[in-house]
Amino acid sequence: MSTLFSKIIAGEIPGRFVWADEEVVGFLSIGPIRPGHTLVVPRDEVDHWIDADDALLARLSAVAKRIGAAQQEEWDSPRIGTMVAGFEIPHLHVHVWPVWGLDDFGFDHVDPDPSPESLDDAAERLRNRLVAHGHGDHVPADVSSAG
Repeated sequence: MSTLFSKIIAGEIPGRFVWADEEVVGFLSIGPIRPGHTLVVPRDEVDHWIDADDALLARLSAVAKRIGAAQQEEWDSPRIGTMVAGFEIPHLHVHVWPVWGLDDFGFDHVDPDPSPESLDDAAERLRNRLVAHGHGDHVPADVSSAG
């Protein structure tokens, strides 16, 4: 059975994509801790991060790093947070978001109902920053498609 993330990657459910390559995609969280909160997800369904092969984990980390650098510059945050929780969806994903302190690491700070306009704005800002950082070949032409 396909996971929610597989359905987003396949275009069956809408997503706001900021990154797509042959192994990994990045799309905005619909419950962001901070603006720009992105989920970096392998195209292949892997449930638990310890089940992923080392090459895939390295790719997820490399993409998270690139997205994090763009987030930090765009939102002027002192740090970028990453987290692999895995309780919400049984499909490996790395949360990447701008942080200003340890309080920003709690899911109790999630915006449960962000406006579509705020998500669209964050996606556009992050996509533009990724292009400016030289990653345009991995920024999908259509924000709603994993390419």
